[in-house]
Amino acid sequence: MVWTFIFLIIAGFVAGLLASVAGLASLASYPALLLVGLPPVIANVTNTTALVFSGIGSMASSMKELRGNWKRLGIYVGLSLIGSIVGSYLLLIAPASSFEKVVPFFILFAGILLLMSGRKKDTSTRKMREAHASPEKHFWVALISLTGIVVVGAYTGYFGAAGGVIFLAILSIIMDEKFTVINATKNAIAFIGNLVATIIFIFKSHIYWLYVIPMGFGLLIGGYTGPIIVRHANIHLLRALIALAAFGLAGYLFVTAYF
Repeated sequence: MVWTFIFLIIAGFVAGLLASVAGLASLASYPALLLVGLPPVIANVTNTTALVFSGIGSMASSMKELRGNWKRLGIYVGLSLIGSIVGSYLLLIAPASSFEKVVPFFILFAGILLLMSGRKKDTSTRKMREAHASPEKHFWVALISLTGIVVVGAYTGYFGAAGGVIFLAILSIIMDEKFTVINATKNAIAFIGNLVATIIFIFKSHIYWLYVIPMGFGLLIGGYTGPIIVRHANIHLLRALIALAAFGLAGYLFVTAYF
């Protein structure tokens, strides 16, 4: 049991880094919970609960980037919560077999979006200016983007693996800010979504708290460290490496679910 706790702390730290850097915490935390013997749905519920600690760490470390953006963040969080509540209830009523079969495709899609979201800042800025130049185009871009936040919120509540990177891709389109600010906004949205999903799971499902504690400790430290790394690291390289990890995990889970 001691070695299991040490393993979960290490996995949690790695997951916390992935969460705050690119929104892919579950690439490390979810498989770790499967390896220690939890069934898929219980592992996901426990994983979502542990991810709250990563959110606490990343929020504490990202206050500099979030300063002056609270009003806009509140709107994004509200939209995400609508989806998160729906997704959480969907997880509780959907059969475990269908859950296992759909997860690999979610992760594959997230990896693709991660690579697509790695475009240069000036490209995002140019598209935003073009959208604002045309009121009609601005309306549809805003509508589609905000609807996307609700949909990704539902996905996060349902599974959550790589949900952060999908948020990152959407926010990079609708926000004309530096990557550090966009990433901090993503971390805040993911934190609130996981927190609400956890509250629902407390009353509606079974959380394996014995594993939440060590993994949550690792996630807290990793989540706090991640934003510091983002301020200094080569973001494009990080995106590429994590996308490759996403593809690898998607392939592994596809094989285990279908063969």
